[in-house]
Amino acid sequence: MKDPLKMLRQVQQMQDRMQRMQKELETETVEATAGGGAVTVVATGTQKLVSVRIDREAAGDPEMLQDLVVAAVNDAMERSKEMASAKMQSVASGLGLPPGLV
Repeated sequence: MKDPLKMLRQVQQMQDRMQRMQKELETETVEATAGGGAVTVVATGTQKLVSVRIDREAAGDPEMLQDLVVAAVNDAMERSKEMASAKMQSVASGLGLPPGLV
């Protein structure tokens, strides 16, 4: 049986690292584009949309513009989730936890 105090310290360390990681993810951003750059979206690592930039020429076709915005937002959210997952895995590996646990 492992030392309960050692396990408790490890859990506390992991909680501290997770809190720091959450704060970092709130300020780190990812960018995604659609339509060859006609629409650019920026989101944080916590999947919050920060900005949407639309090229003037793309505004001429509302239906296409809607599709481009949706595509860019979905891509940004996916990239944000991937970034967050990679950072959480680094926290887990730093504590010697098996991959996929966090």
